[in-house]
Amino acid sequence: MKEFTIEGKKIRDIKTFYVEINRVFMPDEDWKLGESLDALNDLLYGGFGEIEGKENIIIWKNFEENRKILGFETTLQFYEAKLKSPQIFNTNFIQEKIDDLKKGNGQTYFEIILEIIGAHSNIKLIEK
Repeated sequence: MKEFTIEGKKIRDIKTFYVEINRVFMPDEDWKLGESLDALNDLLYGGFGEIEGKENIIIWKNFEENRKILGFETTLQFYEAKLKSPQIFNTNFIQEKIDDLKKGNGQTYFEIILEIIGAHSNIKLIEK
């Protein structure tokens, strides 16, 4: 069983979240994860970086503060940035995500991260 610690005090936005993820899970790789929820999901399966398929424990310090930091405003900015690239992203889908978020029905970036972690039976998350 491997144990990893996310130092939440180092997380100030989405960019620094991935800097911390790379520090924790990719220290010996000659490449780093990009700012991608799909990449985070792939990482948690194991096979590259520090995570192996067996049981892993992630201790996430400063958890509640990170919930706020990666909350509504950050998520809104994340989606609005995607609207600026209609050639890459489905803007109707992104606008639906924005509308859901504003109505209180959509997931924040933080909640999406938790959903991804929760989908991996080889990961146990401990909130600190």
